[in-house]
Amino acid sequence: MTAFNDLQLLQPILKALQEEQYHQPTPIQQKTIPEILKGHDILACAQTGTGKTAAFAIPILQAIHNRQTSSKLPQALVLCPTRELAIQVEESFITYGRYLSVRCLALYGGVSQVNQEKELKRKVDVIVATPGRLLDFIQQELLDLSGIHHLVLDEADRMLDMGFIHDVKRILRFIPEKRQTLFFSATMQGEVQKLAQSILNNPVQVKVNPVSSTATKIQQSVYYVEQKEKTALLLSLIKTKGLERTLVFTRTKYGADRLCKQLKKQGIQSAAIHGDKSQGARQKALTDFKKSQLQILVATDIAARGIDIDDLGFVVNYEIPNIPETYVHRIGRTGRAGQEGMAISFCNPEEKTHLKNIQKLIGDAVPEATLNN
Repeated sequence: MTAFNDLQLLQPILKALQEEQYHQPTPIQQKTIPEILKGHDILACAQTGTGKTAAFAIPILQAIHNRQTSSKLPQALVLCPTRELAIQVEESFITYGRYLSVRCLALYGGVSQVNQEKELKRKVDVIVATPGRLLDFIQQELLDLSGIHHLVLDEADRMLDMGFIHDVKRILRFIPEKRQTLFFSATMQGEVQKLAQSILNNPVQVKVNPVSSTATKIQQSVYYVEQKEKTALLLSLIKTKGLERTLVFTRTKYGADRLCKQLKKQGIQSAAIHGDKSQGARQKALTDFKKSQLQILVATDIAARGIDIDDLGFVVNYEIPNIPETYVHRIGRTGRAGQEGMAISFCNPEEKTHLKNIQKLIGDAVPEATLNN
């Protein structure tokens, strides 16, 4: 079995990985790290939770360290669709590069740009950014991307879903054409393929799971229930199945807030995160949830990507998503890194069409469950 020691990585990186208890690379890491180190462009399709962030962060850190440039310009740019994902990716770069003199900074909206602007005045090697905030800095002439050697599009399909395609194309104008481009996506639909073909140069293609597949160790089930009875069902499952530290997805911000209030009335420690919450409030809720200070985190699909929580055992689809790929991303918050997980969905009569579309996408039926099983 391949170990990180076999990938010709720098000793400081190996030391950081060892401290994180990383010993064997995941399939996506095993296939992409050597190719990135060789300078190849990458087109990678892998389901969420397979270690994509480390797959690009580790070789980029090594390449920047080896380059030994005196330039103060950023050398790598990672584009992410959400603030949460940008923060997570920044944390990963910091973790794997803790023994290297490589500095990473996340730029995202929802907070004042003052502190980010202050940090940019120092030497920054890796920029992790959401498209909108990045363009703000470019337009204010506060950021020069002419020194970029590595461009990463992380969760590219999600960026297209969120309407960032035009922002991405604008950003590309400020980046050297001669660069290494790494394209990572959990799904690979038509529009994603078109974007990949337009920006990649003879890429190495990597697929470690069937397109739009769900992790095999996630136990999926669906309860058929009327909308008005969903909260009672959730409360019953929390009690009977012992749902500890559970991520619950709703379709709307209002629905997330309402469900959170109902849970709190029953004495269940919970919080909601969605687009109307401040970045500070969202980060506090995530931190409290990771520390098990909250039992339930209620989220809209803004949190379907970019939340990486160790040992998250349960995901509940309080409402079935109307975009089938969203289901894959939601339940991918559990069963990460080869661990087991449970994904429970609540389906009312109006949502049955959405469920059929999901089952068609994943190529399998989601087993029906009742309170008796």
